[in-house]
Amino acid sequence: MARKIDTAAGRAALDAVRTATGSGEKPARTALATAVRYLLQLLDEKAPGNSVEVRVPPFGAVQVVQGPRHTRGTPPNVIEMDAATWIALATGGEAWADAVAAGRVQASGTRADLSDLLPLRP
Repeated sequence: MARKIDTAAGRAALDAVRTATGSGEKPARTALATAVRYLLQLLDEKAPGNSVEVRVPPFGAVQVVQGPRHTRGTPPNVIEMDAATWIALATGGEAWADAVAAGRVQASGTRADLSDLLPLRP
């Protein structure tokens, strides 16, 4: 992750996304990008490491969870989802098992399970 998003900016972006989504509108791309990156940053702070890669294209990706380090190519444990799913999971709006069962989360690898780490406390 390039630069750290400060808490106030992260929370403001989350509020903007929630407000837009709640009124049936599409959130501003900049607010969505900041909210996603802020929540990825919080996940990285909560579970530092590099054995699982969490991807939320096109906004960001982070390597988290302690364990075997990978150095080249695709990591053995990859989790990928869209921005709306990531925000719902990270903020407690949806349970990990429900999102996986519904096919909104693509997870591969023996460590590709964030259920013990979510929700975050933004």
